[in-house]
Amino acid sequence: MPSFDIVTTASRPDLHVQFETAFRGSWPEFIFHDAIAHQFTLAVQETFARYDVTVVQGEHVVAGGWGIVLAWDGTTQHLPGGYDDALMRAFSSLEAGAPNTLSVMAAAVHPEYRSQGLSSLVLEELKRRALDDGISFVIAPVRPTLKCRYPLTPMSDFAQWRRADGQHIDPWIRLHERLGAVILQPANASMVITGSVAEWESWTGMLFPQSGPHVVPDALDLVVIDRENDHGVYIEPNLWMRHV
Repeated sequence: MPSFDIVTTASRPDLHVQFETAFRGSWPEFIFHDAIAHQFTLAVQETFARYDVTVVQGEHVVAGGWGIVLAWDGTTQHLPGGYDDALMRAFSSLEAGAPNTLSVMAAAVHPEYRSQGLSSLVLEELKRRALDDGISFVIAPVRPTLKCRYPLTPMSDFAQWRRADGQHIDPWIRLHERLGAVILQPANASMVITGSVAEWESWTGMLFPQSGPHVVPDALDLVVIDRENDHGVYIEPNLWMRHV
C-alpha cells in the first residue's frame, strides 16, 4: 500500500475545502439537507475534533471519516434511534458527563483511490482512537451501499441477505463484518429529511407531478410527496452495527 498520513481536520483546516469537494459526491444531495445534522455540524467539528480524521497522500485528501461519543448501556433496546438521534444524544451525554461509546457516523474514499483498503484504514483508526481513550463500545449507523436498489425491501429483511459463501451481499456491511463488526438491528428512522416539492425536484433531478410515494435514485426507502401541501419527506433507514 502507498504511504498515507492520518491527520485531524482540526490540525489541518486548510484541507477542509478539498475534503468537501472530493467527497460530497459520495452521498446523494438530499442527505445534506437533514435539519438535525445541519444543526449540529459546527458543534461536532469543534467538540469531537479528535474523531474527525483525514487521510492524505502528500497534500492530497484521499479518504476520511468522523465520529461522535455518546452514552449507551450496550443493549439493543437502548440504542439511539439512528443517525439523528445519535447526534442529539452525543451532546446530552456530554452534559451528563458519561459518554462511553464511539458512533462512527461517516467514512468516504476519493473515487481515484478506492480499492486500496482506505475505508478499512479510516474505520480502524477511529476504533483505535476510541480504545486508546478508554471508550467501551464502537458502533455505527451503517448506510448499506446496495440498499438503494431495493427501496421496497424493509431493512430488517435486507440485513439478512447473504451470498452463497455466507458473506453479506452488501459490500459496505461486508467490510464492517470483515473488521469484526456484527449486525445489531435496523435504525428505521435514522434520518428524516423534509423539503418543498421544488426542493426535492432540485435535490433529485426528478419531477414529481403527482402526490404519493416515489422511488428516488440513491434513496434507501421511498420519498413521499404531498403536492397539495407542497411537502416531501424521506425517512432513511440505516443498520446499527457494533465493532467493540
